[in-house]
Amino acid sequence: MATATPLTAEIDEILPGVIADRRHLHEHPELGFQEFETAKFVAERLAALGVEDIRTGINKTGVTGLVRGTAEGPGKDKVVLLRADMDALPIQEENDVEYKSQNDGVMHACGHDAHTAILLGVARVLTSRRDQFAGTVKLLFQPSEELFPGGAKGMVDEGVLEDPYVDAVFGLHMAQATPLGKILISGGPVMAAPDSFNITINGKGGHGAYPHTTVDPVVIGSEIVLALQTLVSRETDPMDNAVVSTTFFRSGDAFNVIPDVAELGGTVRTFKTETREYMAKRIPELAEGIGAALGAKVDAKFTYGYPATVNDHAQAERVRVAAAKIVGEENVLPSTPVMGGEDFSYFLEQRPGAYFFVGTRNEEKGLIWGHHHPKFDIDEESLGIGIAVTVETVFSYLGDE
Repeated sequence: MATATPLTAEIDEILPGVIADRRHLHEHPELGFQEFETAKFVAERLAALGVEDIRTGINKTGVTGLVRGTAEGPGKDKVVLLRADMDALPIQEENDVEYKSQNDGVMHACGHDAHTAILLGVARVLTSRRDQFAGTVKLLFQPSEELFPGGAKGMVDEGVLEDPYVDAVFGLHMAQATPLGKILISGGPVMAAPDSFNITINGKGGHGAYPHTTVDPVVIGSEIVLALQTLVSRETDPMDNAVVSTTFFRSGDAFNVIPDVAELGGTVRTFKTETREYMAKRIPELAEGIGAALGAKVDAKFTYGYPATVNDHAQAERVRVAAAKIVGEENVLPSTPVMGGEDFSYFLEQRPGAYFFVGTRNEEKGLIWGHHHPKFDIDEESLGIGIAVTVETVFSYLGDE
């Protein structure tokens, strides 16, 4: 699509403002479903740009707005949704920067401030180029990606994929393990379903010197922890992917007392629906069966988290081609599926689309700390790359027959 000003040149011009937005958001982080000031900031920015139909308070703090193209073309009846998450984490920031968090114990340690700033930058580019595309872009700023049950499902339930009807969805995430200038994108599963389990073992306590008079929940819990590993090693196809991790085990508080009760729990990560459902069935069966065999009553609960994030292959290829125009073919790499979870999956369950990753790591600048670390920070040149790839993807989608 011909444009009067090259896209990268326009983004270079607006990048200082995008960086300023990102730093403002970084200074003023808010936890999930508490993003009231962030949402206000976003809505005011959108209004100043002339974005239409701005709606606020969706699933508490979510914001949407529309940018309608005025050109004629095959995409005139299409709607593409772009999503950015807005929430921060309960972490005390340790960076010594001028834009350090001003909210004690709260920090943008995952890059959601960058996601929000990027989407505001995309809005700026699209509003200035309304005459260069046909169709509608729906901008969506989502609360609480970090805090289960997440903000995406609630926004979907409140109708963000309707009125107008959304045809495709795209999102991105900063990737601190990936060098600046690289883009990761693949079709199929890219992030796992993050589920959880909780197991309570009701035994019979007693004196530690007389274990034969007890039903020891600690020993029974230990058997369960070890047996849970066989669900992956002996009951899951080696060509499949699954993780079962027991992450806590609590029981007792005295060296000479066998307690009555033990509690343990953890996380389960899967990609395939059938594997996920199998784990949901087998974890309670296994735990309760071991408890019964050893004389204890065991209550086991499996809780479904976000679905797996699965990219549509055609839309992932669209992103790959768009990214190659911005960073070059050699810098667009396949994204290996990871066991982290992401509630963008709810959008991808409903509509075709793709989720891609923007490299932010710069070892020369010391920007090496991983997501959720108190020293996490990004190379802000990645903001412009994220904007450019997103805009190219939008133009590609709306320009297709």
